[in-house]
Amino acid sequence: MTVAELAAAEHLFDHPVRTEWAERFLTSPGHHLYLAYEPAEATPVGFVSGVETVHPDKGAEMLLYELGVAESYRRGGIGRALVRRLAEVSRERGCYGMWVPVDTDNEVALATYRSAGGKDDGECAVVGWELPQNPGGVRQFGSTDL
Repeated sequence: MTVAELAAAEHLFDHPVRTEWAERFLTSPGHHLYLAYEPAEATPVGFVSGVETVHPDKGAEMLLYELGVAESYRRGGIGRALVRRLAEVSRERGCYGMWVPVDTDNEVALATYRSAGGKDDGECAVVGWELPQNPGGVRQFGSTDL
């Protein structure tokens, strides 16, 4: 995958592709992105991205970070195929599981993930933080400083 290929898929993402972020993603170990193409066209019609997370007592698992399919290609199995591809890569990479945060009212996403073999445990809440780039007056610690 190249930055140019990501830029060609920009219409599938929430925001414009930034070269420096695309390069960082593509060169970061454990970051995965797959594009789906309509067979008769060179234009991407879907993508899935995932990030491997590793923990000392659990091993590796895959976070399905984002899935997107062009509106005119939805409900045709592209999303399911992309999720299955990421699951396959996860198994190949030794991940014990794969997970995705999804809004409980997003029935289309839930249906896609379920059709690709995912199980909704009904017990997960996602808590998030917005992190300012340079918070004033806060001392930054490295991972060994805590």
